[in-house]
Amino acid sequence: MGRLRQRMYENYTSGNENPDARYDMAYKRVKRIKGFYVHVMVYVLVNAFIIVSNINRNFIRGEDILEFELLSTPIFWGIGLLFHGISVFGKSLFFGSNWEEKKIKELMDKDKNNKWE
Repeated sequence: MGRLRQRMYENYTSGNENPDARYDMAYKRVKRIKGFYVHVMVYVLVNAFIIVSNINRNFIRGEDILEFELLSTPIFWGIGLLFHGISVFGKSLFFGSNWEEKKIKELMDKDKNNKWE
């Protein structure tokens, strides 16, 4: 067992939870998040290349620069990317489980700083 796993084991040995199971779940979640970010990076790079090359080609030919065929790839791939993001982040994409509590604390701290004393 490595030092990191040993430290995690020592920190999570209290209770009935298995630290190895929690570590494995966290590891899988990190892998899914990393996969999503790689997907976003590939989406941006490939679609930027497609759009720039098509705009350049159409500009040289004197044709319309923006066509549906040009935008169809980013649109439909973007829909797939959206579903990938929802599958990775789930409900926490917009409103996480502690979102209300965090927002209330944020507003209270902001209000406390704005008062004149």
